[in-house]
Amino acid sequence: MFYEPGKTDHNLPHDPFKACVVPRPIGWISTKSKDGKANLAPYSQFNNLTFDPPYVMFSSNQTVSGIRKDTVINAEETGKFVWNLATWDLRNAVNISAQQVPHGVDEFTLAELTKEPALTMDVPMVAESPVKFECEYHSTVRLPGNPPMGTVDVVIGRVVAVHIRDEVLTDGLLDVRKTKPIARCGYYQYTVINETFEMVIPGMSEDVIYGLEGSARRNAEANARATN
Repeated sequence: MFYEPGKTDHNLPHDPFKACVVPRPIGWISTKSKDGKANLAPYSQFNNLTFDPPYVMFSSNQTVSGIRKDTVINAEETGKFVWNLATWDLRNAVNISAQQVPHGVDEFTLAELTKEPALTMDVPMVAESPVKFECEYHSTVRLPGNPPMGTVDVVIGRVVAVHIRDEVLTDGLLDVRKTKPIARCGYYQYTVINETFEMVIPGMSEDVIYGLEGSARRNAEANARATN
């Protein structure tokens, strides 16, 4: 089948676009408003952007009322947000925190989660999550779309602090068999990651290999060699 979005109909009972781009990491983003109200919401369009220094992004469609989400407003106004890893054990809490509730409702309380203070900023983190990033807001790219929901805010933040529980490490590696992250698929489907396999690109130079690993240490060493 073939269709042109916005021009021709796909003639399927459900739109296939999001189901084609899977699995997608979940940006479980916590923020605090200027007046001190905590907010927590998951975004299924989230990813890292680069590693030295590390940046992440999440995108947030506006509501059917044409209003920007609290997460976006809070991040822009305070310059801070936290990403919390969404896991299999926390899947129900993630789903509860996805509800569109009135401004000021605390999703931590709604989902029966524990607030943990961040170390570099005044933003609560999900204590039950095994991995957290404290992020400084960098910028927003606002992409135009069809009303009422199509317009989207792409929020970019620099990761300034990383929290990883010791018990989810195995031989110095973050072990997805222990964290069991969940990811968004198409429609109302999710998946859980509990197995991995390795592939190293053959014939690649060392700089490509460490770039794929995301090694900031080796990148700094390479820069030092180049400038000396």
